[in-house]
Amino acid sequence: MEDADKKFPYRCLPLVIANQYGWEILSTHHVRASWDGSSGPDGLHVESLFGKGRLHCHSHFGEGVLTFQIPFLFKTPAGWNLMVRGPTNHPKDGIVALDGVIETDWAHSTFTMNWRFTRACTVEFALNEPICLFFPIQRGVLEMFRGEFRMLEADREFENKFREWSDSRDRFLAALDKGKPEAVARGWQKDYMQTAKDKKPLAHPFANENVVERARIGGLVRRNRD
Repeated sequence: MEDADKKFPYRCLPLVIANQYGWEILSTHHVRASWDGSSGPDGLHVESLFGKGRLHCHSHFGEGVLTFQIPFLFKTPAGWNLMVRGPTNHPKDGIVALDGVIETDWAHSTFTMNWRFTRACTVEFALNEPICLFFPIQRGVLEMFRGEFRMLEADREFENKFREWSDSRDRFLAALDKGKPEAVARGWQKDYMQTAKDKKPLAHPFANENVVERARIGGLVRRNRD
């Protein structure tokens, strides 16, 4: 996002909010992993290029799955799970993160973060690169919702607001395309940004986060990036 032309991605507030959602676990080593395309665990070779201490990364399941052992136990309140996945909006060529939901309100074991190669190739995870993202989700919430298809005309107030926005969007894009100074100066409409400007969702840091703890675990856990 920082490297994009004029930092355009920051204009997408839903993208920014998603990037700030949850906590990341960082790699304690610079890791290189190579998969030859075969099914067995031996077909994936893992080596540490840099880093201190034990390497929590290996080939265990086969099928081109790279496994990071997460050396923490997580405990959530009753009825709350952890959604565990790869870092948000952080694609990696040749390999993809696998998602999992962990019932951490009763589980007393660790879990693994797994990435699966999309083709036979070599990938690297740099020191302190995010290898895992997690955030709490309440069990049973999804089952509380029931989707329905409705005609837009069924809610006239909602329809009018949509039509008004759609028309203003068309007018603005047309003006921008014609190079009209006012539209060019605005750059984009900012409607969503203005409505949500007072909402700043940020994950709280871990309660025992301090310099000593970060040094002890190698800065392994951090809040999600901006």
